[in-house]
Amino acid sequence: MAGPYTPASAGLRLRATQGDARRPIASALPLDHTHVSKIDNSHERCAALGLSRIERLDFSPLGRSDLVVARERNQRLYAHAAPVMEMLYEQIVNSDSMVVLCDATGTIIHSIGDHDFLTRASKVALQPGVNWSEQSKGTNAVGTALIEESPTLVHADEHYMHANHFLTCSAAPILDPRGNILGVLDVSGDQRTYHQHTMGLVKMSARMIENHWLTDDYRNVMRLHFHSRVEFIGTLMEGILAVSQDGKLVGANRGALEQLGLSGAALRMHSLSTLFGTSVSALVDRFRSPLAQPQPVELSNGRQFHVHARFNWPVWHGMEPASSVSDVVATQEAPGVAAPVREPSARPAAASTERAGLASLITGDAQVGTLVDKIRRVINRDIPILILGETGTGKELLARAIHQDSERARQPFVAVNCASIPETLIEAELFGYEEGAFTGARRKGAVGKLVQANGGTLFLDEIGDMPLTLQAHLLRVLQERQVTPLGSAKAVSVDVMLVCATHRNLREMIEQKTFREDLYYRLNGLAVRLPPLRERTDLMALVERILERENPDRRLRLNPDVLRLFQGYQWPGNVRQLFNVLRTASVMASGDAVISRDHLSDDFIDDARQASAQRPAVAVPTPEPEPVQRSVPQDAMPASPAASLPVDEQAGRSLEDIELQSIQRAVDAAGGNISVAAKQLGISRNTIYRKLRWKTPR
Repeated sequence: MAGPYTPASAGLRLRATQGDARRPIASALPLDHTHVSKIDNSHERCAALGLSRIERLDFSPLGRSDLVVARERNQRLYAHAAPVMEMLYEQIVNSDSMVVLCDATGTIIHSIGDHDFLTRASKVALQPGVNWSEQSKGTNAVGTALIEESPTLVHADEHYMHANHFLTCSAAPILDPRGNILGVLDVSGDQRTYHQHTMGLVKMSARMIENHWLTDDYRNVMRLHFHSRVEFIGTLMEGILAVSQDGKLVGANRGALEQLGLSGAALRMHSLSTLFGTSVSALVDRFRSPLAQPQPVELSNGRQFHVHARFNWPVWHGMEPASSVSDVVATQEAPGVAAPVREPSARPAAASTERAGLASLITGDAQVGTLVDKIRRVINRDIPILILGETGTGKELLARAIHQDSERARQPFVAVNCASIPETLIEAELFGYEEGAFTGARRKGAVGKLVQANGGTLFLDEIGDMPLTLQAHLLRVLQERQVTPLGSAKAVSVDVMLVCATHRNLREMIEQKTFREDLYYRLNGLAVRLPPLRERTDLMALVERILERENPDRRLRLNPDVLRLFQGYQWPGNVRQLFNVLRTASVMASGDAVISRDHLSDDFIDDARQASAQRPAVAVPTPEPEPVQRSVPQDAMPASPAASLPVDEQAGRSLEDIELQSIQRAVDAAGGNISVAAKQLGISRNTIYRKLRWKTPR
């Protein structure tokens, strides 16, 4: 049993030890009675178990095969913890210490540390494969933290067994989002090197692992990041809540429970509305924009917090990744970072019959239909595909659709934006690197994107922005199907389906010596061009699809004025711009069934008016006979081309026939150039495509 404390000013602790006389032990530990009670309770449990302080140490760790099984069983824990352990070790290196990861039973599955101290630790079986629960090793930071389910410090003679008195150990349990213990993170060192900040580092590191686990568990649901002080959002001090679509609180990190003062079970009895007084839809509307500021919320007891919501918009609506037009801008991956491999998400019954892959891109435009047909003929034939097109036309959307329809659909889809990664880092990102390959390289190196995509699809976006010096390296990799990481002499075989995209004119770049001709022909197995939105005939089909995706619970439509505005606009930002305009309009039209000009942003209206004013006017002769009455609504076309026909040809014919013939003549006169014909008639190319598509033989 523990002996009494001397006065705090003495800075000494007296402990009775089994078989020993009472002796003073100098300690840097604060005289914390909660801590003392925790240690004394642990000693009582050990005595009750019949453990001896001087019993022979267990030097029989798990067999090699059993350790492999234990590590495989805890592979996910190791994957999240290993990089954090590396970072933690960098903070304590050369301090006679080690970092230890244990599973939920107390078995050590991984450790790193100073070589000399690892050797000393092995003499007391502090090594992988050994169980350090209280039942096995008496009072120790790992075993006691598992029992207490809280961060635990065990210093020097506080260890139950005499052999461990040279240790000082700081451990913190690692909890999953529902409060279950996943394992324990521990820093153990020579008791003479004890530092009061070690426990703080361990607790912060455990919290990092927990946050990574929560994000991984709930990447397809809404996550609320909150704190009473707005500047702490985005730090390790923030609370994180996982919220389902119906507003239930399905997970939380330790920071959330601490700030709210609730247990995991008590928290799950709440919903978003009962806890923060807000709704899922309100948060979705506010935080669709990446520029949205944290929202103030208040608990029922008056405590105030600031909340920021994060969610993957397409997956939030139960869609497969990149399965809709809105994915062009809604799935915003970090630049140069591979898109995470997602598990198939549950989809609403109404959406279960929707087309996926390339079929989802067909919305009535002949050019897109032809493009899809070409791709279907070469898919799974080991032919690289080069996607050309303006920014915002949906090149990554097409690449993902190709992947979904290929035999590699169950393997990774890795997207790399060559324009967004600094030139000095893109080689390391693509090919990977070994430890120490360059200044700032991560310990133990990193796997490159090519290796990550092995067996799946590698999408190189903006390939035209790849540095010239790197193009030769990429060409060699594609020809040899092997990657040699930076700083390594060992090549790694890779098998990927290659899809590239660019908005640049690569032929011009070849002439300017800024793009390698041999790489161009290696990438250009099949080149397809995604038409800009102004040249497509499926504008309204895209509008309907986007509105349906954005408003699954209500049917929105455009009023005639907005319809005419859309059809006459050139859409320089293409599908991405259309999506953003409609998303904003959908929010503004909350409660209305029709989108009007009042629901559009002012800058879009100004751009549309300016573009309309710059279109050349067409001289319209006034016919002498009484005008023919229009048989279609006035808003069907911005200007009627019927007046360009001779008057005698108008008599006895419907306005539709006159309009079609006028358009056909203008197109023929322009040699089939739709842009020239549109300018001559003073109407948009969309109108010409639409009218000619509706034309039927008579």
